[in-house]
Amino acid sequence: MPWPTLNDPVHDSQRMFRQLLAAMSEPGTLHTLAAPAPPQDVIGPALWGALLTLCDLDVRVLLAPALDTPALREALVFHTGCCLTDEPGSADFALMTPATLCEAPEFALGSDEYPERSTTLLVALEFLDSGDTGSGTWRLSGPGIPAQRTLRMEERARPLMLRLAANRQGFPCGLDAILGCGERLAALPRTTRIEEVV
Repeated sequence: MPWPTLNDPVHDSQRMFRQLLAAMSEPGTLHTLAAPAPPQDVIGPALWGALLTLCDLDVRVLLAPALDTPALREALVFHTGCCLTDEPGSADFALMTPATLCEAPEFALGSDEYPERSTTLLVALEFLDSGDTGSGTWRLSGPGIPAQRTLRMEERARPLMLRLAANRQGFPCGLDAILGCGERLAALPRTTRIEEVV
């Protein structure tokens, strides 16, 4: 079964781009991205919609080994024209799993002159919620967050969150992240302060 594209590419991509901007400007808020469901339930509609929206001919994408299938490669290149890369340091976007991020690939962090030249992580999660108690809970604060917010995710995402928490030490350089689970996503830009709730 082929991977689907957007029904109305112009208007659907504009709508989803606005949703992604809203997620980035309000870190930790959950958004439902109404995108076509991929045939294999490995990344979910939200991350597939984000890829269809963000990727074009000038974009380089890295796929985690656990997600890298011939069908996804073919669909991504066919629908967006992006270039696939195996070099983490050259990737504009990296489609990852928490397990892959435990291996700590050296992604591009940008520079003081060009902080935008960093990798944005798109991470496929099995659980993502806004609950403020229980294991896997993280407290968020910083720009775009009145007082604080909380996000919960599976325990195996802990190395990812610790890595993102260290982002502020190198600001303005660092990684931005879009977390996806099914049709839901949340964004964690490098400006977000992240603390583990223990």
